[in-house]
Amino acid sequence: MKKYINKILFLLTFSALLIGCQDDDVVVINDDFSTTVGLDTDGVILEEGKAGDKALKVTWTQPEFGFNAAAEYNILFDVGENFESPQTVSAGKEMEGDTFVKTFTHEQLNKIAINLGAAPGVETPMFVKVDIILSKQYEPKGSASASFMATAYADVLDLTSPWGIVGDATPIGWPDGNTPDALFYKTDEAGVFVTYINLTVGEWKIRKDNSWDLNYGSDNNDGTLQQNGGNIPVEEAGSYKVTFDENNLTYTVEEYSWGLVGDATEFGWDPPDVPLVYDPCSDTWRAPRVELKDGKLKIRQNEDWAVNYGSDAADGNLQQNGADIEVTAGVYEVIVDFNNLTYSIEKVDVWGVVGSATETGWDPPDVPFTPDYCNEGIFYANNVPLTEGLIKFRLNNDWGVNYGDDGEDGILEAGGADIPISEAGAYDIMLDFTNESVPTYTLTKK
Repeated sequence: MKKYINKILFLLTFSALLIGCQDDDVVVINDDFSTTVGLDTDGVILEEGKAGDKALKVTWTQPEFGFNAAAEYNILFDVGENFESPQTVSAGKEMEGDTFVKTFTHEQLNKIAINLGAAPGVETPMFVKVDIILSKQYEPKGSASASFMATAYADVLDLTSPWGIVGDATPIGWPDGNTPDALFYKTDEAGVFVTYINLTVGEWKIRKDNSWDLNYGSDNNDGTLQQNGGNIPVEEAGSYKVTFDENNLTYTVEEYSWGLVGDATEFGWDPPDVPLVYDPCSDTWRAPRVELKDGKLKIRQNEDWAVNYGSDAADGNLQQNGADIEVTAGVYEVIVDFNNLTYSIEKVDVWGVVGSATETGWDPPDVPFTPDYCNEGIFYANNVPLTEGLIKFRLNNDWGVNYGDDGEDGILEAGGADIPISEAGAYDIMLDFTNESVPTYTLTKK
């Protein structure tokens, strides 16, 4: 069946008008246009070692619109046939013969599967369809779905343990039941756990599963632990490594930090160093966002030269007491792997909070977000002081990419409306881009 669409307007040049356009010129569109999706496999086992290799090829036929339409296409993935919360990927227009095609690598497809909630190592049904986007005046028209089975892999380490550290010497204090303990992480030795934590003058204890049912302290503060023992004092604030040996019921506390130092950093070759933060999801140390100048830097422990690393060949490999590492000005993420003695320094995009409710108003610098390394697409900015006013989120202190909220419903829209802050206070803010087609945010007043 065909129908006439009078709402589709074409801009004609003046010369074309002189040639003569009859009043009955119309565009005829095939009301039944559609596309058919094809997959090159019915099952794939995703492997981290094949991250860049092809895992899946999606094809779809060219719709018959009845005229030469400049359509766009999105590929939707979901673990349910109803596509209630799909992962949406721009499909592009690459063609093989008269068929559109898009390939996905093991890494790309694994991220999609994990974001959809697929459990690593478990075969999971995945459904695929293509949305045809004819123009902004028309709702996307979806194809019938195709399906395949995918087995994802865990792309982050899981070093979490049931043990935590609590107390007024820790950042979380004595929890009220709603705040999780600061975690201990697994080490290479079974039953031995470690945490890296900033402690203030005060006291702390060790407990299991965020509960006082099983807890340890020390009656003599001598490195031995007793069940329900006394609080362990901290006499000097600092950055510490706390090791808990469940096998022998002992603990150690030592000053411990890693940082960047050099004339490329804010404070030059003198402390304070730019702190590196432990990432338990990759067992590395990171500076998620550091502004560097043209210059040199090194990596050292405890703001002291006794233990320091550089790179003799500037090739991503570290040597103890190695050469200074040269960098050019920019905003970087620095990742250091002390297990393999490697490093990376890569320019990074940074999300920020901007607006009249922030301390700097609508001018940079924005309040930066920190990525959640265990959950790709999640970003946090905690304890952000806000006043009554408005905020938005933008990338790299620039309005080229920015998000607001048109409906004040927690869903972000590109270039959307300012978000009102009605009550002054400190806020935890989370951005969630795991579903790129429907990004969201949360604001939690402390």
